[in-house]
Amino acid sequence: MSEKNNDIWMPRVGDVPAAIGLLTRLPVAVDPEWAAARGAKGVWAYPLVGVIVGGAVLAIGAGLSHVPLPALVIGCAMVAVGLALTGALHEDGFGDMLDGLWGGWTVERRLEIMKDSRIGIYALCGLALVLVAKASLWTTAVSTAPLAIVGMAVVSRAWMPVVMWALPHARDGGLSKSVGRPAFLAVAVGMAIGGVLGLGMAGFWPVVVSAVAAGCVAGLAHWKIKGQTGDILGACQVLSEVAGLCVVVAVTGA
Repeated sequence: MSEKNNDIWMPRVGDVPAAIGLLTRLPVAVDPEWAAARGAKGVWAYPLVGVIVGGAVLAIGAGLSHVPLPALVIGCAMVAVGLALTGALHEDGFGDMLDGLWGGWTVERRLEIMKDSRIGIYALCGLALVLVAKASLWTTAVSTAPLAIVGMAVVSRAWMPVVMWALPHARDGGLSKSVGRPAFLAVAVGMAIGGVLGLGMAGFWPVVVSAVAAGCVAGLAHWKIKGQTGDILGACQVLSEVAGLCVVVAVTGA
């Protein structure tokens, strides 16, 4: 029975490389037809992508921490690794969200701006601030709570399926629409993975604040465009990760 006709949700091993192929630039072998048919049923694996991205960011930060380099340079290297692995997918969504939600006065105009490939002043300023924040938070966390870097990379990707499930699609096309609306069980498994790894690596309050940040983005999207898009999901990942890392650094006494 094909994935499209199978209404009983079950996790599949192939969901992991499909998630990696979707959310990163890593060269993984994925059957595109199977992945397209599987669609949102594989969103439970999104948090696992955070293990790879967060682990790579931590590895470069830990390695460079033994070299007499300024913290800013190390932070920039960590940010560069994260951007290279993901193709700046989530940051692109964050920037588009800022331009669209603040640059348009109607739902239609906001969605039109978000689809425009050009970058506006809101995106420019927002991306500058969030990338500087990441560089600073990551370099501090390397010495105070290194595993939290991985934990927050995981947790922030666990909220994306939640938003996909909770909000309708704001437009008829786009990446989020093509993936579809996930089954509740798929979302629950993703949250369980994110929760266990996040709580174990980062702690309770960073996970809670991360969830609040994702919820705020989702609420803003519902207010401004009546739903979610791939850009909204990317913004959820970026802002929930930064919010959680802020708590991590504050709690560890940096």
